[in-house]
Amino acid sequence: MGNALLAGVSGLKAHQTMLDVTGNNLANLNTYGFKGSRTVFADMLSSTLREATEPTETTGGTNPIQVGSGTQIASVDRIMSQGGLVTTGQALDMAVEGEGYFVLNNGQTDVFTRVGSFAVDSDYYLVDPGTGYRVQRFGTEGETEGFQTNDSIKVPYDATLEAQATESISVSGNLNGDTSHPTTNVLGSGLQYTAGEMVTDTTLLADLNQTSGLVNGDEIQITGADYDGSAVSATYVITNVATATVGDMLTAISGAFGGATASIFNGEIRLTDDAAGYSQSDMTLEFTGTGGGVPTGTFTMPDYFQILEAGGEASRNVSIEIFDSQGIGHNLNASFVSNSDGDWDLVVTSVTGEVDALNDRRISGITFQENGNYGGIEGTPPDDPTFSMTFSNAPETVRTMAVDFGLVGGRQITVSGEEVGLASVSMDDQDGYTSGQLASMSVTQEGILAGLFTNGVTKNIASIKMAVFQNPSGLSALGNNYFAASGNSGDPLYTRGMSGGAGTIRGGSLEQSNVDVAGEFVNLIQAQNGYQANARTIKVANEMLRELANLIR
Repeated sequence: MGNALLAGVSGLKAHQTMLDVTGNNLANLNTYGFKGSRTVFADMLSSTLREATEPTETTGGTNPIQVGSGTQIASVDRIMSQGGLVTTGQALDMAVEGEGYFVLNNGQTDVFTRVGSFAVDSDYYLVDPGTGYRVQRFGTEGETEGFQTNDSIKVPYDATLEAQATESISVSGNLNGDTSHPTTNVLGSGLQYTAGEMVTDTTLLADLNQTSGLVNGDEIQITGADYDGSAVSATYVITNVATATVGDMLTAISGAFGGATASIFNGEIRLTDDAAGYSQSDMTLEFTGTGGGVPTGTFTMPDYFQILEAGGEASRNVSIEIFDSQGIGHNLNASFVSNSDGDWDLVVTSVTGEVDALNDRRISGITFQENGNYGGIEGTPPDDPTFSMTFSNAPETVRTMAVDFGLVGGRQITVSGEEVGLASVSMDDQDGYTSGQLASMSVTQEGILAGLFTNGVTKNIASIKMAVFQNPSGLSALGNNYFAASGNSGDPLYTRGMSGGAGTIRGGSLEQSNVDVAGEFVNLIQAQNGYQANARTIKVANEMLRELANLIR
């Protein structure tokens, strides 16, 4: 009967622990990221009244006679199954759909959690607002831009995304090779000359508002390219300032070109090809002193000549906004023009804003394969087509911009026959932008914090650090929804979302408790029944001992 009393007591203790575990599970029913536990019982050492015997030739063997001494808690196992995900609508709430854990640090050690209810503190760090522990990052995202400088994630609401000049432009779409309407190349100075009244051929150069201090012998250098691409180089000399007219200058310009005529229209110098069709005409004017020296007077020349209409067997206009090094936007206008061989050029016709020069405005020899796919660029180097220009805010720097037409043989840009397809070609992307401030954030499935800035640019801020364990059930609970590695959990393997078994990160969501209410209510009933049964054992054993004591008296 002594064993019965001890067994009953052990049963009471064990079922009390079971009740404690079940009560804790139910108490954390609405705790985000909580992982429920279960109680596993094991019997205690038995007393052997008789050992087992082996069979003989005449008798069989006998089993051992043993009396158990009660029960004990073998383990309290944490159930690490996935909890349901609930949408919160908070951008910095995150849930893990998989085996990974968020990594936080208190300044001394890492802790691990499934609860991603994060916020930004006054120092712009991403933290658990309940404890102030900082969320850790993985990889190098955000370092180039200066957003991240240590292992804790900093959200750069206090930082400015510096402006970036355009370095690459992407072109895509279809060119229609209809050559039934060739265009005539027309250059315009973009600079309107004035003289108190409408400027004509007979207006004296000295009367222009854009001139002063002209002297005999001053020169205007005329350079560029003729319609066939041949180089143009000529000099107009002002032999007599008193009689030199705008018409004289126009005559010199026309004489420098074999297939174009210069004129004045609303005060603007224009150079118009004599015939329609493919043309490479371009012109630059530079005012120099007598004999090409330093001028004593002034004669304002256009920074570059705009192409008012690009000459080609076929012509298609495109445009895109680009940015200089200060983040100032400029509209770049360009035209695709085709030649008689079916090849195409892309030529910059104009750039808005303060532009000192178009240093390299034409990409020549864009070819296409028989099936209409992109065929590459003729010449050297064939895979490096660029534009270049000089902006007034950085006059010493020639800004080069690569133009991406896609892979040779690809369909990023195509051409169709004159009876097939419509022109849909466009400049659809470029990599420049103005400066901006962080406006909002979101998180990708890989756990990358992506920031949207006020300039419309999205940049990766940081990558959330994740940890996985060989035996997550072996983690030690620390409270506050935190876990620590233990001797049986294995060391943490650090990774990022969707890698190394960490699972997927769900932004704007939190993981619910994995406690099964119905199952826990059954456990309550079982704990109560077990407790009552063991109490009954103690009561009966006590009554039998009392009866024995009565017999002795």
